[in-house]
Amino acid sequence: MPFKEIDPVLLMQAQISRLYRQRHNIGIREFNDLDRKINLLGFIEIGYELFHLTGEEGILDEVDDYCRKRLAQNA
Repeated sequence: MPFKEIDPVLLMQAQISRLYRQRHNIGIREFNDLDRKINLLGFIEIGYELFHLTGEEGILDEVDDYCRKRLAQNA
């Protein structure tokens, strides 16, 4: 079976979700609940082009801003 290239968006989603969970000390279940509420992985996919040019701290800051705004809208 030939080697298939890893989807770069999927890889970024995995990396950012891991970093986000570490930053906020939450588990996978809590992250999944958050994603279901505000489509966090979709936000990462939409922001991929910009995010791949940004450092980890900058990305996490953008993700935190997105989460605050979306959670406030859903409250």
